[in-house]
Amino acid sequence: MGIISIEGMAFFAHHGCFSEEQLVGTHFEVDIFLETETHEAEQTDDLAKTVNYQEIYQLVKAEMAVSSKLLEHIARRILDRIAANYPAVTSAKVKISKLHPPVGGQVERVSVALNL
Repeated sequence: MGIISIEGMAFFAHHGCFSEEQLVGTHFEVDIFLETETHEAEQTDDLAKTVNYQEIYQLVKAEMAVSSKLLEHIARRILDRIAANYPAVTSAKVKISKLHPPVGGQVERVSVALNL
């Protein structure tokens, strides 16, 4: 087994409970950790024998483009698509961070992490 991680994916998107957040948008960061069998890829050096992280990035990018109120909702959509499209992934974790959220004070980020 191996863990494929894609960390620090940066997006500008329109997520949030406040109408201003959905109108103006803000910056987000997404980290994904995928557990999958990598033995065949290790032996063959064949991309088709593992999870293609470029495809995962495109999946995350597409979900980040769909406006949502809650980070939990976005994270669940991402995990559901990974489960549906990548049966070789035995477990997954997604962490979504909203950078500099409007909470009435200086906060670097708020994050939600969900597991498959």
